[in-house]
Amino acid sequence: MAHVRYEPALGATPQLDFGNPRSANWSEFEGDLDNCGYDANAVRIIRDTRLAFARSDMPRSAYWTTPDDVDSITDIPYLDDGVRGHLLDLYLPHDAVIRAGTGYPVYIDIHGGAFVYGYKELNRNFNMTLARHGFAVFSLNYRPAPQADFIGQLHDIAAALAWIGEHGRAYPIDLDHVFLTGDSAGGALAFYQTAIQSDSAMANAYGVTPSGLHITGLATVSGLFDLSPYTPNDQGETRAISAAPGNVVAAIGPQFFKRLAHIDPSYRFSDAIVRNTTVPPMYLVTSSDDFIESESLALATCLSRRHVDFELHDTKTHPGAPLGHVYSVCMSWIPESETVFKQIHAFSYRLLN
Repeated sequence: MAHVRYEPALGATPQLDFGNPRSANWSEFEGDLDNCGYDANAVRIIRDTRLAFARSDMPRSAYWTTPDDVDSITDIPYLDDGVRGHLLDLYLPHDAVIRAGTGYPVYIDIHGGAFVYGYKELNRNFNMTLARHGFAVFSLNYRPAPQADFIGQLHDIAAALAWIGEHGRAYPIDLDHVFLTGDSAGGALAFYQTAIQSDSAMANAYGVTPSGLHITGLATVSGLFDLSPYTPNDQGETRAISAAPGNVVAAIGPQFFKRLAHIDPSYRFSDAIVRNTTVPPMYLVTSSDDFIESESLALATCLSRRHVDFELHDTKTHPGAPLGHVYSVCMSWIPESETVFKQIHAFSYRLLN
């Protein structure tokens, strides 16, 4: 196992070697920020957020592995436009390739990163581990902000699902049992996308043609679900700006969620979506030291009131053993994460019929 020396960030802006081969393909950093249409404060916060996230991911990346029993097919374009945000990967248990059957249910993973950071490569270890627990796993790119707004990202993901629906049967997978998963901001995108794919009225509200895939269930890791504090009102103001200065989602909110403010209220925010659409069974995991723990708890309460099938797992941390935000994605090798993978397997396989 390689060892990485931890060096804490100094100053207001963390420094990162953009040429480092382990970080160069993780995310956009600065190339898409010139003349992007966001104000100078939002641009600064996006850049600082990307650098800070990459710096925290660097020491963890030394623990990423490539298991012999998982095959990968990478950088498949789901839209033929040469845009990096329109690529996907597929991870398959090697046993599926050998058997050439179609028995493995499918997970489609939507990575997090506050809507501004990351590409599918960041979730590679999570997806390989998920594949080892009995799933075929598609891992999606989508255009990060400011390249796309929230609805643009949903359209990207819908296009990826349409590609999977059209081409997926070329692989030894079970397209009759498809699950979505997402962490943090990816949890919001997965939740909204699941409702879009499951409800024609919501799909119409967002201008999306459903892929035809039946979404059997949804698993979220430290998801962000309540977007109302970040969505501008008629005056272009958001509740989150004054409450959370420096928060990247709050900073980009007026621009990033501008079109969301004009969506039919029945399909705009999580509580209304649960009331007015068909939400499939959900698995939610968070931890007691997750800074948005309350998001999963609040959505679970909403699901409970509407009698939606769900599981909530809120892991209690212990002194000297913090977990934090999206721990099963960032640290997929620790025992607490292994428990999450076993829970996801049990949740998903009980829904197969």
